[in-house]
Amino acid sequence: MLSVAPVHRILIVSDAWLPQVNGVVRTLSTVSRELRAMGHVVEVVGPDRFRTVPCPTYPDISLSILPARRLVRMINAFRPDALHIATEGPLGLAARAWARRTGFRFTTAFHTRFPEYVQARIGLPVRPIYAWMRRFHGAAAGTMVATESLRQELTGRGFQNIRAWSRGVDLDLFKPDDPEILPRQDWGLRRPIFLYVGRVAIEKNIRAFLDLDLPGSKVVVGGGPQLASLKRSYPQVHFHGPLHGEALAHAYAGGDVFMFPSLTDTFGLVILEALACGTPVAAFPVTGPKDVLLAADDKVGCVDFDLRRAALEALGGNRAACRRHAERYSWQACAETFLSHLVPINGN
Repeated sequence: MLSVAPVHRILIVSDAWLPQVNGVVRTLSTVSRELRAMGHVVEVVGPDRFRTVPCPTYPDISLSILPARRLVRMINAFRPDALHIATEGPLGLAARAWARRTGFRFTTAFHTRFPEYVQARIGLPVRPIYAWMRRFHGAAAGTMVATESLRQELTGRGFQNIRAWSRGVDLDLFKPDDPEILPRQDWGLRRPIFLYVGRVAIEKNIRAFLDLDLPGSKVVVGGGPQLASLKRSYPQVHFHGPLHGEALAHAYAGGDVFMFPSLTDTFGLVILEALACGTPVAAFPVTGPKDVLLAADDKVGCVDFDLRRAALEALGGNRAACRRHAERYSWQACAETFLSHLVPINGN
């Protein structure tokens, strides 16, 4: 592992990168910024540097076309002390092949449940895809995961060398409503407001939320490939486009309950953002929400396989406790943990 004190040249290769907006990009961009603030030299190689094609069934994601030769030139020019391969796409595969061929060590991370995403979109079984992912990550010196429940699950699937790497939240941006600093978003809708923020895509299981019989109003903030069809199917729901920065913080603070219906996320950064704004969370008791919400000392939401019951129960959440719980999650600590898991590219 790399020691924290010296300056290191850290190369991160990721198929998910700006201008994409998702949890992987937000994690990598924020961790990179924190590492640079510590004095390290960090380079992220993403699809923006290559010719790309839209991902089938998800055109917002760009896939690099035959990136190996150019990627190797970039790696050699940067001369990294440590290599981290964040994703299993074309860039991740090319970086892994180069490292295996040269005998260089690297780390990986399990950010996304691709087996479940593929099954949701085209119906392929998850077992062979998990077998392929196990081989992909098996060549790494360590695979970072965000939660204990995911570590246990992947261990049960035969993954090895798994290392804990939690997440953080921007506590300066995401904060409880304050009439003088951050007034609560007034949606002009009947309360309570049940709020969803995130990609509007099939793997997010948003219909499980929208189908619920709940009092008040439902609000969806975000964009994605399922947005148009959901608008047609749920005309009574208030669909807002994507929000960023302070506008997003206003939205979180303006919710009475934050709804997280996903069954496939590996963490859910939006959970921390909602909690930091004082909004309790309702979710299924699955990886991500159960790891975050059940670790709280006070009531910050509810997890239940009956999502309606969880939503109604979360209405009684303690908004001050939500903020206190979110304050346990620091991006600086996240970056320091990431750094501690890296391995010298030429070391033993």
